Amino acid sequence: MALKCGIVGLPNVGKSTLFNCLSNAKAQSANFPFCTIEPNVGVITVPDGRLNQLAELVHPEKIVPTTVEIVDIAGLVKGASKGEGLGNKFLANIRETDAIIHVLRCFDDPNVVHVDGRIDPVRDREIIDTELQIKDLETVESRIAKVRKQAQTGGDKQAKQMCEVLVRYREALEQGRNARTVAFETKDEQKMARELFLLTNKPVLYVCNVDEASAASGNAFVDRVRESLSSEQAEMLIVAAGTESEIAELDTFEEREMFLREAGLEESGVNRLIKTAYKLLDLETFLTAGPQEVRAWTYRRGSRAPQCAGVIHSDFEKGFIRAEVIRYDDYVLYGSEAAVKEAGKMNVEGKDYVVQDGDIMHFRFNV
Repeated sequence: MALKCGIVGLPNVGKSTLFNCLSNAKAQSANFPFCTIEPNVGVITVPDGRLNQLAELVHPEKIVPTTVEIVDIAGLVKGASKGEGLGNKFLANIRETDAIIHVLRCFDDPNVVHVDGRIDPVRDREIIDTELQIKDLETVESRIAKVRKQAQTGGDKQAKQMCEVLVRYREALEQGRNARTVAFETKDEQKMARELFLLTNKPVLYVCNVDEASAASGNAFVDRVRESLSSEQAEMLIVAAGTESEIAELDTFEEREMFLREAGLEESGVNRLIKTAYKLLDLETFLTAGPQEVRAWTYRRGSRAPQCAGVIHSDFEKGFIRAEVIRYDDYVLYGSEAAVKEAGKMNVEGKDYVVQDGDIMHFRFNV
């Protein structure tokens, strides 16, 4: 399941610094692998302490974490929707992502020039949002003209419903609101809305890039961003990218832990960002554990057992018979699969079972 988050932001907000920190995430993830596909794309492991805990019990040959692709998207300037600067490349790249990590500069540093002369993260956010809204409005207007004709001449009910969806989006965009602020009640409308693939309908995580002193509690810039997001379905995270780059360069786990404690942080911002991005994509993890490997598998929240079996191999889903499920806490408590079975804590589940995050699964199938 190749899922991709794009990092966006104005010039000099710390976007590339943050990407470089993520590129070194292997140092904070118990030697999990990291590989670069091309200079601006990285496959980042999702930190999950459960894998290490299971490995201590199972002693597998290898540990395989789950991953998310992170893309450092070209910087944006005003007029990107009209092709200014690298606008066309920016918009093409962002369209290919599943979610957006929008970096906002929430620190003051006279040595780092701001593209607009002064620090204002709310204005910076609005610049990028406006460019994306303009592009979405172009898409919506074009579709309305086509769909309205189908609805009027052919009496197409679906076309009429799609036209209503598009009109609601147009109203929101013309008011300077993102598409994700528009809520649809029926499943048909929700499906139509998703199929439009609007840029401002993608889930977004706003990352407030702060100085080291503000890493734990934020600052006035962060407060302003938080207030501006009150009416929007969006996540916000505070990260000190400069501090994170220093942490990434430390050689040992102990040194990194000490650095974090001194900064008043329980966990690195990079790890928090990766986990939040994973959840932003509406993803969860089920696990498999055996002598060959302990492995994390990505699935969409709410998926049933056969669909999760299909994540491993399509044959598992086609020939699904049942799933043997152990709760992660039970596995750790009893120490082995055999002990869990003896305690009667292994459940046998059928096709309607909704998989839970952290379930340790074994699928029975026949093809």
